[in-house]
Amino acid sequence: MAKSNGGIIGALNPTSFGKCTVTSATGSTTLTTQPGTRTVQTLIVAGGGGGGGWIGAGGGAGGYRCVEVNVCGATSYPITVGSGGSRGNKDVGGSGSNSVFSTITSAGGGGGSSYKGSSLYTVAAAGGSGGGGLGDGPTTPAPALTGGLGNTPPVSPSQGNPGGSSTTSASGVGAGGGGAGAAGTSVPSGINGGAGGAGSPNSISGSTVTYAGGGGGGGCNSGGAGGAGGAGGGGAGTATPGCTPAAIATSGTANTGGGGGGSRNGGGALASAGGAGGSGIVIVKELNKATGVWNLKSQFSAVKAGSWPQTQCSVSLDYLIVAGGGAGGSDTYGGGGGGAGGYRTSFPGGCVVTASFYSGESIPVTVGAGGTTSPNGNPGNNGSPSIFSTIISTGGGGGGGGGGTASGQPGGSGGGKAGGGPPAGSPTTSVGTGNSPPVSPPQGNNGGNGWGGVVCSTKGGGGGGASAVGGSAVQSNPGPGGDGGAGSANSISGSPVTYAGGGGGGVDRGSGVFTPVNGGAGGTGGGGAGGRFGGPNAVAGTANTGGGGGGAPSTGSPGAVGAAGGSGIVILRARSSTVNFSVTPGTNTVTTSPAPSGSQKIATFTVSGTLTVS
Repeated sequence: MAKSNGGIIGALNPTSFGKCTVTSATGSTTLTTQPGTRTVQTLIVAGGGGGGGWIGAGGGAGGYRCVEVNVCGATSYPITVGSGGSRGNKDVGGSGSNSVFSTITSAGGGGGSSYKGSSLYTVAAAGGSGGGGLGDGPTTPAPALTGGLGNTPPVSPSQGNPGGSSTTSASGVGAGGGGAGAAGTSVPSGINGGAGGAGSPNSISGSTVTYAGGGGGGGCNSGGAGGAGGAGGGGAGTATPGCTPAAIATSGTANTGGGGGGSRNGGGALASAGGAGGSGIVIVKELNKATGVWNLKSQFSAVKAGSWPQTQCSVSLDYLIVAGGGAGGSDTYGGGGGGAGGYRTSFPGGCVVTASFYSGESIPVTVGAGGTTSPNGNPGNNGSPSIFSTIISTGGGGGGGGGGTASGQPGGSGGGKAGGGPPAGSPTTSVGTGNSPPVSPPQGNNGGNGWGGVVCSTKGGGGGGASAVGGSAVQSNPGPGGDGGAGSANSISGSPVTYAGGGGGGVDRGSGVFTPVNGGAGGTGGGGAGGRFGGPNAVAGTANTGGGGGGAPSTGSPGAVGAAGGSGIVILRARSSTVNFSVTPGTNTVTTSPAPSGSQKIATFTVSGTLTVS
């Protein structure tokens, strides 16, 4: 009989065009697959078991499973992320909860065993990986000595390992909980707790991370030590001399499925309980896949259904990405200026960004909003990040505010410290840190210090700018607030424009005799000036520069609210004249660079939108 597929026989190989989209779920949620997705790779790690308390063993890691699953495109799938088991206190640690995606379930880790007092012992629980057993001399009953079974219920490949065991020769110690990569360490004798079993590394998220390590067992209170937690988020066990309350054992790390550590001594006090298990995680990668042998009819059907994988394209672009500036602070004694939005660029001559996309696909572009004003007596709100591809510029930090005790907020550039309150350098308040989180080259600078030397003459420091720290308020009377840090000029658009200046600090009344003194000047690049008691009020950062907002004057002044930060901007420039752009929405623009640069296309985003490259 003729074959409808042209005579090819064997297993059906599904095609999938999932664009290698990765979704990491740290809490229960719903995933809707891409229209062309038919196969996913999924890592499912359950919650780890809790460690036992008093004389306690380590908790087992949550079950670890990494498998391929056939799915339907454009379909919603519920994801359950298991919680970690509760810490044991004179009782077995709680078992972790299951994590689930589609038809695949990873079992929660088993809790570690524990001595309950009055010659009563609990038994280690089985699970994805089992909890550890314990040894407490000749009277220890056999069930308490044995570690809990792993890979329970059984699946293939195995989802975990058993907990370690002990013997009656051990002196009040717990064995380690099992991990995804190894069994928990047993303690046949001695005074030290067993180490948790090692977890397993996985790179489904794009970087290698180790998950599902077992918890370490508690050590003897007569010179012993707690066992180390297994690699992959396992918590360490503890041991405390004598009968004093022990420090609480270390919990498993969140979203690794690590088991909690076992504790030793302390009776019913919570401070001697075992560590809680770490919560699990589910990571789903929607695959591009077309393995096997295909005839033209089958390939055509897959293309028509949208499940035939396409080749990914890439293009190298110069970029300027400026985040939204932070708002100025509101303070009884003059608010700090808002920090400029993070400033990151490759132009001219820096390392370009490589944007990856599929034919006809639009690439998202995010333009960060400026930080909004806050009520009297509060720090300014931070700006929002601007994003393209792998480049993220962080929103500027809000200026300090709140009765003279609030620090400037960290961000792309940091907010200035409020006036009044503790003096400059006081440990109770500080300038906002710039380049936070750190990148290289730095995306910004710190804010400046305020001054609170004399009642009615206090003033805030300036917010940091892209090229300079925020100015500190003049430490004498009379004198203005701190100027905003200067921004940086860039010609990626075809003409030089300065971006990311910090906001100026606000002032109270000037001097003790109310001599008029202005707020700090805004930094070049869109920074707003600080306000002054009785006017003028603080000035907002300029839109699409990422400038920080000016700090407010005294809250007793009309309109004494820190000013908003300026919105950010994203500018992308092709390095070849053969590359074309289109953008959405229509408020964003595409222009051509002037001669003699080579007629490259330049896409300017003043609001969030999409870029299509052809």
